Amino acid sequence: MFPGIKFDVKREPEDMGAARDLAKNDRYQFQWWALSLIRAKPLGGQEGSKVGKKGSDKGIDGIMNFVDDAVGKPKRVIVQVKSGHVRSGDIRDLIGTVKRENAAIGVFITLEEPSRDMIKEALTAGYYHSPGWGQDYPSIQILTIADLLDKSKRVKVDMPPQHGTFKQAQKVKSDDEAIQAELFEVDE
Repeated sequence: MFPGIKFDVKREPEDMGAARDLAKNDRYQFQWWALSLIRAKPLGGQEGSKVGKKGSDKGIDGIMNFVDDAVGKPKRVIVQVKSGHVRSGDIRDLIGTVKRENAAIGVFITLEEPSRDMIKEALTAGYYHSPGWGQDYPSIQILTIADLLDKSKRVKVDMPPQHGTFKQAQKVKSDDEAIQAELFEVDE
């Protein structure tokens, strides 16, 4: 169709083979794609972007924010993505990053299955208690690419909602409802 022009067609991975291929060929694109699976903003990226900054990230690949108290100050979820060999030390590093950055929750996305030691290490971090929702959320969460790609599992970050309020607003009555209420009160 276009002689002499070469195209490099890229698609988002839909299975583990394609995810591994992306991780092998371009680890930054893999990282940004993995962040998009949980709707996290890449570090240094724009809202809705699938790219961020390259280079030293001090243990932070992506960020998610939520508000869960009356003060209205956003709280952060820090996300790390690993495409290679993972170990329990990676989880200890994430726990340290969450503490250093004063974040509420840390999420570790991995291409490989986590070890039993990694899961134990994550459990030692305890829970974040949301004052607005009155609920506890694991402070450190491990999500695998396989689980995120499996639509039947519906895996997501366990955290307070990113948007919305935790206090329900009072319902406003329409003019018809107000008139009916007045008529009903008069008839009593």
